[in-house]
Amino acid sequence: MTTWCDAKTAVQVVESGNRVYLHGRCSTPTPLIEALVARGEELQDVELLSTLSFGPVPYTDPRWTGHFYVRSIFVGASEREAINAGRASYAPAFLATIPKLSMPGGPWPIDVALIQVSPPDKHGFCSLGPSVDMTGEAVDYARQVVALVNPQVPWAHGDSFVHVSQLDYAVKWDGPLHEVGQQAPNQMQREIGRHVAELIEDGATLQLGIGAIPDAILQTLTDRRDLGIHSEMFSDGVLDLVERGVITGARKALDRGKMVASFLIGSRRLLDFLDDNPMVELRSISYTNDIEVIRQFDHMVAVNSALEVDLTGQVCAESIGTAQYSGVGGQIDFLQGAADAPHGRPVLAFPATAHTPQARAGNLPYELPSMDGQVSRIVPTLTPGAVVTTTRAHVHYVVTEYGRAMLFGRSTAERARSLIAIAAPQFREQLERAAYDLHLFHS
Repeated sequence: MTTWCDAKTAVQVVESGNRVYLHGRCSTPTPLIEALVARGEELQDVELLSTLSFGPVPYTDPRWTGHFYVRSIFVGASEREAINAGRASYAPAFLATIPKLSMPGGPWPIDVALIQVSPPDKHGFCSLGPSVDMTGEAVDYARQVVALVNPQVPWAHGDSFVHVSQLDYAVKWDGPLHEVGQQAPNQMQREIGRHVAELIEDGATLQLGIGAIPDAILQTLTDRRDLGIHSEMFSDGVLDLVERGVITGARKALDRGKMVASFLIGSRRLLDFLDDNPMVELRSISYTNDIEVIRQFDHMVAVNSALEVDLTGQVCAESIGTAQYSGVGGQIDFLQGAADAPHGRPVLAFPATAHTPQARAGNLPYELPSMDGQVSRIVPTLTPGAVVTTTRAHVHYVVTEYGRAMLFGRSTAERARSLIAIAAPQFREQLERAAYDLHLFHS
């Protein structure tokens, strides 16, 4: 039976030594988190399983060392400093596999799940709103479930339903969800978008993330027909194409006519679009990111990003040297799935340069010096300590504002030449010299 109470009472269920799942992203249940942290002095060794929290994250404050410890499955700005300071940790795992980790007998048993849902409908079902991801499984596996019940949570179709009887404690609250606004693409990002868009044909199914580059890609697709969405997530950038009739899903091999994702990140406009929209299905991350599912889409185009790529095609997408910056996410899931799909196109798209703070530590054999406050993101070798997120054998298309390189099936020498050709011009001569030094080229 569900106990309706205030947040302070509801979080009393958490005990020292518990593992607590935090619903994340736009659905982060901030009032429950704040009530839990208010109990910090009386709790010890509570592990918080974070799926990327938005809004205030008071549990990362150094004062709570020994009281709260974060295990993050994807690193965002809110928890990055704590992770790199050792007060929290990142758990590398493909997102498709995360739900399995909390199954009975798995390594991450969940004692308490803190979630945010809509009020129940006439049948007693609540919706998880814009963040389904692995939360449905967390509810199924948790010993106790505490829910923030908020009428501003949009009603999502798909795997988002939680019956009110599954809630041990429920807290009524009426407040806005966390939103993320759009930033208009600049000229460089529009150039990247144009190069990627040339790979997208009528009827293609797309996987895109959030940010100016995905938005720039979408803005170039207004003349396409019957595009589909099967993605880990999507954001506001798709909405104009839906309104224009470009995104219909009419040719998808699976879930025809549906836009399928595991979570949404964006503005209130996006949340309103989601609300009770049968065109959108939010599914478990174990489905959206399943390679066996992804490979069934004809003309699957998966677009991901990178922090740096070496001359042979190794990709670091999650760390700057030894400092954790983001996470594995679904990059491998979708790059491999798209590679296996009929006429599939796995793409890595990123600016050719980064601002100097991403520069290397210095005094490395093949380091490229910064120029005009910029460093090359195509590098001779990855920064020492950098994580290889995607192996060079997985890489197909690499895109910068200077063009597109196809690496699949190419030798290391051919790869290096192709990548140098799309590097920023001011770094190409140095990259070529480094390629000779690394014996990728021969005199």
